[in-house]
Amino acid sequence: MSDFGDDDVQDGFDDAGVLEDEQEDYYEGEVDQQDADQDEAGRPDGNNPENDHVITSGDPTATANQGKGNDKAHKDKRIPDNERTTTPYMTKYEKARILGTRALQISMNAPVLVDLEGETDPLQIAIKELREKKIPLVVRRYMPDGTYEDWTCEELLQ
Repeated sequence: MSDFGDDDVQDGFDDAGVLEDEQEDYYEGEVDQQDADQDEAGRPDGNNPENDHVITSGDPTATANQGKGNDKAHKDKRIPDNERTTTPYMTKYEKARILGTRALQISMNAPVLVDLEGETDPLQIAIKELREKKIPLVVRRYMPDGTYEDWTCEELLQ
Protein backbone atom coordinates (compact mmCIF):
# COMPACT_ATOMS: atom_id res chain seq x y z
CA MET A 1 0.00 0.00 0.00
CA SER A 2 1.40 3.36 -0.97
CA ASP A 3 0.90 6.83 0.42
CA PHE A 4 0.35 8.14 -3.08
CA GLY A 5 -2.62 5.92 -3.98
CA ASP A 6 -1.04 4.16 -6.98
CA ASP A 7 -1.30 0.64 -5.54
CA ASP A 8 -2.94 -0.80 -8.63
CA VAL A 9 0.00 0.12 -10.90
CA GLN A 10 2.42 -2.78 -11.56
CA ASP A 11 5.87 -1.56 -12.63
CA GLY A 12 7.72 -4.88 -12.59
CA PHE A 13 9.55 -4.22 -9.30
CA ASP A 14 8.94 -5.98 -6.01
CA ASP A 15 8.89 -4.20 -2.61
CA ALA A 16 12.70 -4.29 -2.29
CA GLY A 17 13.25 -2.50 -5.61
CA VAL A 18 14.56 -5.57 -7.47
CA LEU A 19 13.18 -6.45 -10.87
CA GLU A 20 11.11 -9.58 -10.53
CA ASP A 21 12.95 -11.21 -13.44
CA GLU A 22 16.37 -10.68 -11.79
CA GLN A 23 15.61 -12.29 -8.41
CA GLU A 24 17.77 -15.31 -7.62
CA ASP A 25 17.41 -18.05 -5.09
CA TYR A 26 20.29 -17.58 -2.65
CA TYR A 27 20.03 -20.99 -1.00
CA GLU A 28 20.23 -23.17 -4.07
CA GLY A 29 23.57 -24.40 -5.31
CA GLU A 30 26.80 -23.81 -3.48
CA VAL A 31 27.22 -23.49 0.29
CA ASP A 32 29.29 -20.63 1.73
CA GLN A 33 32.53 -21.57 3.51
CA GLN A 34 31.28 -19.80 6.64
CA ASP A 35 28.18 -22.03 6.68
CA ALA A 36 30.38 -25.11 6.23
CA ASP A 37 32.32 -24.22 9.40
CA GLN A 38 29.16 -24.37 11.50
CA ASP A 39 27.18 -27.33 12.73
CA GLU A 40 23.44 -27.66 12.24
CA ALA A 41 22.68 -25.49 15.32
CA GLY A 42 24.72 -22.57 13.93
CA ARG A 43 27.59 -22.99 16.39
CA PRO A 44 31.18 -23.06 15.14
CA ASP A 45 32.35 -26.51 14.16
CA GLY A 46 34.48 -28.09 16.87
CA ASN A 47 36.72 -29.78 14.30
CA ASN A 48 38.04 -26.47 12.98
CA PRO A 49 40.88 -25.19 15.24
CA GLU A 50 40.25 -21.62 14.13
CA ASN A 51 36.80 -21.70 15.78
CA ASP A 52 37.93 -22.86 19.23
CA HIS A 53 37.09 -19.58 20.99
CA VAL A 54 35.42 -21.01 24.06
CA ILE A 55 35.15 -19.04 27.28
CA THR A 56 35.79 -21.48 30.09
CA SER A 57 34.31 -19.41 32.92
CA GLY A 58 33.06 -15.97 33.82
CA ASP A 59 36.58 -15.05 34.92
CA PRO A 60 38.21 -13.09 32.07
CA THR A 61 41.70 -14.05 33.24
CA ALA A 62 40.89 -17.74 32.89
CA THR A 63 40.58 -17.31 29.14
CA ALA A 64 43.79 -15.26 28.96
CA ASN A 65 45.75 -17.86 30.94
CA GLN A 66 44.18 -20.84 29.19
CA GLY A 67 47.09 -21.72 26.91
CA LYS A 68 49.93 -20.86 29.30
CA GLY A 69 50.18 -24.26 30.96
CA ASN A 70 49.42 -23.00 34.47
CA ASP A 71 46.03 -24.69 34.70
CA LYS A 72 45.59 -25.24 38.41
CA ALA A 73 42.51 -26.72 39.98
CA HIS A 74 39.93 -24.18 41.16
CA LYS A 75 40.77 -24.75 44.82
CA ASP A 76 44.49 -24.36 44.09
CA LYS A 77 43.96 -20.79 42.87
CA ARG A 78 42.82 -19.62 46.28
CA ILE A 79 45.40 -17.61 48.20
CA PRO A 80 45.68 -18.72 51.85
CA ASP A 81 44.49 -16.23 54.45
CA ASN A 82 47.98 -15.67 55.88
CA GLU A 83 49.38 -14.76 52.42
CA ARG A 84 46.75 -12.21 51.32
CA THR A 85 48.15 -9.01 49.80
CA THR A 86 45.11 -6.74 49.35
CA THR A 87 44.02 -4.26 51.98
CA PRO A 88 41.49 -5.26 54.63
CA TYR A 89 39.31 -2.27 53.75
CA MET A 90 35.95 -2.72 52.05
CA THR A 91 35.69 -0.62 48.91
CA LYS A 92 32.58 1.42 48.20
CA TYR A 93 31.76 -0.97 45.34
CA GLU A 94 32.00 -4.01 47.59
CA LYS A 95 29.89 -2.27 50.21
CA ALA A 96 27.21 -1.41 47.65
CA ARG A 97 27.17 -4.97 46.32
CA ILE A 98 27.00 -6.50 49.80
CA LEU A 99 24.24 -4.18 50.98
CA GLY A 100 22.21 -4.71 47.83
CA THR A 101 22.59 -8.48 47.95
CA ARG A 102 21.72 -8.69 51.63
CA ALA A 103 18.76 -6.30 51.28
CA LEU A 104 17.42 -8.49 48.46
CA GLN A 105 17.80 -11.57 50.64
CA ILE A 106 15.98 -9.88 53.51
CA SER A 107 13.18 -8.72 51.22
CA MET A 108 12.78 -12.37 50.11
CA ASN A 109 12.20 -13.39 53.78
CA ALA A 110 15.72 -14.49 54.70
CA PRO A 111 16.29 -14.62 58.45
CA VAL A 112 17.40 -11.31 59.94
CA LEU A 113 20.57 -11.61 62.03
CA VAL A 114 20.17 -8.49 64.20
CA ASP A 115 17.53 -7.28 66.64
CA LEU A 116 14.93 -5.17 64.85
CA GLU A 117 13.93 -1.96 66.57
CA GLY A 118 11.00 -1.11 64.36
CA GLU A 119 12.91 -1.23 61.07
CA THR A 120 10.95 -2.53 58.09
CA ASP A 121 13.12 -1.33 55.21
CA PRO A 122 15.37 -4.19 54.01
CA LEU A 123 18.21 -1.79 53.14
CA GLN A 124 18.20 -0.25 56.62
CA ILE A 125 18.25 -3.74 58.15
CA ALA A 126 21.19 -4.70 55.89
CA ILE A 127 23.07 -1.54 56.93
CA LYS A 128 22.50 -2.44 60.59
CA GLU A 129 23.75 -5.99 59.97
CA LEU A 130 26.86 -4.64 58.24
CA ARG A 131 27.54 -2.20 61.07
CA GLU A 132 27.33 -5.07 63.58
CA LYS A 133 29.42 -7.35 61.26
CA LYS A 134 26.72 -10.02 61.06
CA ILE A 135 26.40 -10.39 57.27
CA PRO A 136 27.26 -13.98 56.25
CA LEU A 137 28.75 -13.11 52.85
CA VAL A 138 32.27 -13.51 51.46
CA VAL A 139 34.02 -11.02 49.17
CA ARG A 140 36.15 -12.71 46.50
CA ARG A 141 38.90 -10.51 45.05
CA TYR A 142 40.48 -11.79 41.83
CA MET A 143 44.15 -11.10 41.15
CA PRO A 144 45.56 -10.47 37.63
CA ASP A 145 47.14 -13.95 37.52
CA GLY A 146 43.79 -15.70 38.08
CA THR A 147 44.20 -16.43 41.78
CA TYR A 148 41.77 -14.98 44.30
CA GLU A 149 41.48 -13.93 47.92
CA ASP A 150 38.40 -14.50 50.05
CA TRP A 151 37.50 -11.99 52.74
CA THR A 152 34.53 -12.37 55.08
CA CYS A 153 32.48 -9.32 55.93
CA GLU A 154 33.58 -9.62 59.56
CA GLU A 155 37.25 -9.25 58.51
CA LEU A 156 36.79 -6.20 56.29
CA LEU A 157 36.91 -2.74 57.83
CA GLN A 158 34.44 -0.12 56.68
